[in-house]
Amino acid sequence: MFIDSHAHLTVPSVVDHVEEILQRAQQKNVKAIVNICIDPSSLEKGIHLAERHNWIFNAAATTPHDVEKEGELFFPTVEKNAHEGKLMAIGETGLDYHYQHSPIFSQKAYLIRYFALAVAAKLPIIFHCRDAFKDLFELSDHHYQGRPAVLHCFTGTLEEAKECLERGWIISLSGIITFKKSALLREIAAYVPLDRLFIETDTPYLAPQSRRGKSNEPSYIDETARAIAEAKGISIEEVARVTAKNASQFFSFPKRILSV
Repeated sequence: MFIDSHAHLTVPSVVDHVEEILQRAQQKNVKAIVNICIDPSSLEKGIHLAERHNWIFNAAATTPHDVEKEGELFFPTVEKNAHEGKLMAIGETGLDYHYQHSPIFSQKAYLIRYFALAVAAKLPIIFHCRDAFKDLFELSDHHYQGRPAVLHCFTGTLEEAKECLERGWIISLSGIITFKKSALLREIAAYVPLDRLFIETDTPYLAPQSRRGKSNEPSYIDETARAIAEAKGISIEEVARVTAKNASQFFSFPKRILSV
């Protein structure tokens, strides 16, 4: 079985087709999906989606790209739903210095606010980080030390991966690992212990190599799992089993998820 630890099922380009997408995911033995909600609309739709499908779980936060424009609008909603038990994690939150669609000081300020919320609500954090690991490490060491986190769609260096592991964090790999130019990422996949890995699609983004340029979806997750299996020299079944167990424990899924 597979667990897709990061997908955007309720963004506009996906939500109108989500039922067919979920049907295809089930046909590929995807047993749970973490739906990442990044604004009020996607969270509202995500809550309704989880009510219809008991194997869909929601996380929410404003991405670092959008905190300047939408952070203040969305934060109270995330806070309310977190304390009401409607979220399995806070995220994706973090820092992105590659594009800097929001000023760095705003990204840091909201990351600190989300740290405090995760601690208060006793939820793990899903990080987005690009070209900003130094500041992410420093802020987390000060505000979130020793608490659970996952680096979504990891594309950092081996040294940055080691620093994540030292902090007890999980590393999540996406379809990028299947790209022809991702040899370094496959080396990282080989290095990171299997019990510290998640797999994700980041639907509808980052479709695997065989579907480059197309909209991604959870049913394609087996391609990412296969790339990890090849990098580690193990079976895809082992990758699926262990990463599903990892995600189920991290997000505190109901026991039924791994028993079906």
